[in-house]
Order: sequence, then structure tokens, then C-alpha cells
Amino acid sequence: MGQAARPGFDRPFRLRRPARPTLRQLRLGSGLVLFAYVLTHLLVHALGNVSLDALETGLTVKVALWRTPPALLLLYGALLIHLVLGLYAFYERRFYRVRPAETAQLLLGLAVPLLLLSHVVGTRLAWSLEGLDRGYAQVLYATWVAAPGQGMMQAAGLVVAWLHGCFGLYFWLRLKRGFPGAAPWLLAGAVLVPVLALLGVVQGGRSVALLAADPAWRAEELGANHLGGAAQGERLSAVRRGLFSTYMAALALVVLARGARTFAETRGGFVRIGYPDGRTVRVPRGSSVLEASRRGRIPHASVCGGRGRCSTCRIRVVDPERSRHLPEPERAERLVLERIGASPGIRLACQLRPDGDLTVAPLFTPQARARSVPDAERAATGEERFVVVLFADLRGSTRFAEEHLPYDTVFVIGRFLGAVGRAVREAGGSVNQHLGDGLMAIFGLDRDPKHAARAALKAVDGIAVQVEQLNRMLAADLGERLRYGVGLHAGLAIVGELGDETEARFTVLGDTVNVAARLEGLTGPMRQVAIVSEAVYEAAGLPPGALQELTLTGRARPLRAHLIGVDAPAALQDG
Repeated sequence: MGQAARPGFDRPFRLRRPARPTLRQLRLGSGLVLFAYVLTHLLVHALGNVSLDALETGLTVKVALWRTPPALLLLYGALLIHLVLGLYAFYERRFYRVRPAETAQLLLGLAVPLLLLSHVVGTRLAWSLEGLDRGYAQVLYATWVAAPGQGMMQAAGLVVAWLHGCFGLYFWLRLKRGFPGAAPWLLAGAVLVPVLALLGVVQGGRSVALLAADPAWRAEELGANHLGGAAQGERLSAVRRGLFSTYMAALALVVLARGARTFAETRGGFVRIGYPDGRTVRVPRGSSVLEASRRGRIPHASVCGGRGRCSTCRIRVVDPERSRHLPEPERAERLVLERIGASPGIRLACQLRPDGDLTVAPLFTPQARARSVPDAERAATGEERFVVVLFADLRGSTRFAEEHLPYDTVFVIGRFLGAVGRAVREAGGSVNQHLGDGLMAIFGLDRDPKHAARAALKAVDGIAVQVEQLNRMLAADLGERLRYGVGLHAGLAIVGELGDETEARFTVLGDTVNVAARLEGLTGPMRQVAIVSEAVYEAAGLPPGALQELTLTGRARPLRAHLIGVDAPAALQDG
């Protein structure tokens, strides 16, 4: 019997920080800067519900924040980067039954410059190029009284920009731990902010319309120092036309480039992507495996939407010889594969663009789990989360099996696994896998790291109590005590379903799991009941006591851990 084999637990797991930003990181960083600007813009608009003076005060604060040289450099740089990367995303994306939310985000982003161009030229560029100081009084007069059509376009532009940013935040945050709990509050903010902003603009516009009836107000607020002269207006109109023509030309070039790519791919031939169920999809050469799955209506998990931000679309290339002749992973794919410790033959379907026929097997299934799965295990497929992993194993089971009848052996192992499982569940964890005469348990699927770590430490004490009770019950029959070992480690891991379309099970993958398994494996040679890594105590906020440096197979650096003997408690009882 002995310790069950655990495939993949001996692979080294290394996290390498990228030396330079990836395109995804640049798109995310620039998008966050622009979203922050739009958010402050809308929050200032919302002050119109108070008064026109409140609007002007808010504008003064916004100007102080965003018109300093560093802020302007950051803002214009982010705008240029995000615009270029948006056009590149439009060129790169193939619309093979893309999810509606992804298409909406892309098209909304492309529409933002067209809707807000006049507003940007009439306010920010009017100030930077012509020195015209236009506050809310001048802008609201121009868009509410003089040209309401322009006001409607600006309002639409702000809403479109806000929706585009919200889509981007959703695609980014939905992979983060704690997003389900924060989602209702984020949704409320996403709805309230633009609604309050538009209401503020309406109230401010009404106030300006009333003030505009006063000739003295018009002479003071609508003078040449604010609105400029005819020559200045013509120059700004020329800038507006130039920017509009440049953007439309860029869009046209992207459309032409897409057409040229499609023509070249068609001339370059097609490739066939085969799947385990016998289906084959024919796609133009240069298409990704994920695009082939979507084109063929083959279910294929992809939490991040094909952006190379997760590993849920991962596939195994069925033909080992063919995998050696595939295009090498680009940097974004390589970082993810290294992060998950992928073995040879594992690739990301969204990034792999084979140049020949290929047969692949998706490793994650996108179907929802049965409703009978406990709430604690309801995590998004392929989500990276903080967890505490516990391995427990019965010692001497091989010798025990040799000396006892098979049914007696099964009975004892079953009682041992039941005792450990009760301790895990009573502490707040969930048993994930039974591994022969041992098991793997997970803590933290529905709790914060501190409570998860403390629950895991409580489970170590609970296992000792449960096994001691079992020993007293079986003492007369066995004539010996059951001995066991526990390994405990905490950190980030990939949480999701692993298997095929017919059968898949919920599990965790990653270095955290590997380390916990190795710690449990050391309890026997080191004659310890449990070995708990320092990371568990740090997450729990408890002092670990004496620590010892351990050298684990496949890891270059030693790991600091606390060794627990027969009578030592796992957690300090400090409340």
C-alpha cells in the first residue's frame, strides 16, 4: 500500500518575474490610468447635483490632480499606449464566435475616440494649444444651450468609455480571490457613478441655461478669454479634423491589414485540429487552437477570454513527436507555462497557432459542476487563489497489509481516513482527494487567508484527537497504535476542474500542493507527526515557535518549517 503516487508533485515550480512589461500588462496599466481619469471626471460631474459652484470647485481639484507635468505625461502616454494596443487587439482578434462581452468591450473601446474627440479638443487641447480657460459654465453652455446635439454625443461618449473600462475591470478582477463577494458592490458603483454624473450634468445645464438669460453673465463667462476668437476656433477645428482623419485612417489600415491577413492565411492553406471525441475543425493557418474550438462549437474553457492571463485553456498535444515541431511559446505563454510548472506537450490553446495538422486534448472542462458540490468548492475553473493544503498519510500500511487480512486492512484504513476527514471538516476544510491510505484537504476556498490558515492548524490538532480516539477503540484488536504524518503548506494555487468532458474533478494544482506533499513525505524519516511550513503561521498571524530549514526535492532554496512531535499542539491557543 504505502504512500500513493502523486503525479506531477516532483516537478520544480518556479515563479519568474518578467524582465519587461508584456502587452497585456501595458494594456492593463494604461487602461487603469484612463479609468481613473474617467472616474474622477464623472465624480466631478456628479457634483452638479449640488450646485454649479460645486462643479467648478470639483473641476479645480481635478485640474490640480491631472494638469501637473507628471500627470499629463502619464495620462497622454496611457492614452497613446491604450489606443495603439486597442487597434492591435482589433487586428489580432478573430471573431470566431467570440463571447458577446468581449466583442462589446472591443467595439466600445474603438468608439470612444469618435465620440469624445470634439470634447477633448474643445477643452483640454483648447487649454494646452490656445490657452483658453473653459470651465463648466462655458462647456455646459456650448453643449446644453448652444448645441444640445454635441452634449448628447459627449454624454454618450462618457457612458461608452465608462462601460469599456468596466468590462476591462471585470475581465481582470474576475480571476482574483474575493471577487464574488465584492461583485455586488462593484456593480452598484458601476451603475450609480454614471447615473449620478449624468444627473449632475442635467442640473448644471439647467443652471447655466437660467444664467445665460443675464447679459452681464454672458459678457463675463462667454468672452473671448474663454471661448476664443474666430482664428482660434478655426485652428482647433483643423486639429479636430486632423485627429479624426488620422484615427479613421488607422482604423482603415487595420481593416485592410485584417483582410490581407485573411487572404494570406487562405492562400497559405488550412490546418485541421483534432479532438479526443473524434471531431476535427478546419481553420486557416495562423489561427489559434482556442479559435478552432470556438469555430467548431467545441466546449473549451477559457476564463480570461483568450488573453493568455490564465491556464484554463491549456491543452495536451496528443502526438509527442508533433509537439517538438510546434512554434516555440511566445513570452506571454512561456510565463504562464512556467508559472504552472507545465510538463512538455502542454500548451495554451489561446496562444498556440500550429502550422500543421494537430490533435489536442483540452485539460479543463467548461461545464458547471453538479449542484451537489459543496459551496466551499464552488470556485471558477482555473482561478488562482490562496489556499492551505494538507496531506495526511497512514504510516506502516504496507507492513500492516502483509500481517492482516485484506478486509481488515480496508476496514482500518477506512476508519483512519474517516477520522482524518472528520477533523478536516469540523475545522472548516474540505477533503479533496483520497490517495490510497492518505488524503489531501483544502482550506481557504470560502474564507480569507487568516481564517483558512488557523482552520488548517486547528485541523492538525483535531486529527491528533480523532486518531487517538481511534487508537483507543482499536487497541485490543490491533495490538499496536496507528501512526500517521501530516504536511501543511500555504500559498497561491490554481483551483479548477481537471479531466475530460465525461469525467472531471475539482482539485488544486501548483507549487503549494507540491510542497505540502513533500512535507508530509518527510514526517516519516524525521519521525514527526506533522511538519507545518512557516507560510501557514504567517498567514494565520501566529508565532511559529522553533523553525527548521528543510531541503525539498526539486527546490533550490530551503524551506523553513515547524516540526510537531507527538504531544505538541499545531496552533498556539491565543484566541
